[in-house]
Amino acid sequence: MATLTIRKLDDSVKAKLRIRAAEHGRSMEEEAREILSDAIAPSPVPREMNMADRIRRRFAPLGGVELNLPERLMAREPVDFSGPEYGTYDDE
Repeated sequence: MATLTIRKLDDSVKAKLRIRAAEHGRSMEEEAREILSDAIAPSPVPREMNMADRIRRRFAPLGGVELNLPERLMAREPVDFSGPEYGTYDDE
């Protein structure tokens, strides 16, 4: 493994690193390695937004709306075209 030395590091940065390392239960060196690894890790590829995503993003800040939907009714009976008033179909 390689060794990295960072010179002229601001004292306030070092103090913040020490606090952050303590919060995570790590040494300063381990915390610095974790920060560097996270910083250069490839970011997830964002999926392309479709039209629904774009609409949702645009109107989400306005809040939602509850619509009163009409009661569902049974579908009509299909028309029976087999009666004599509709004629007959002959292949001849």
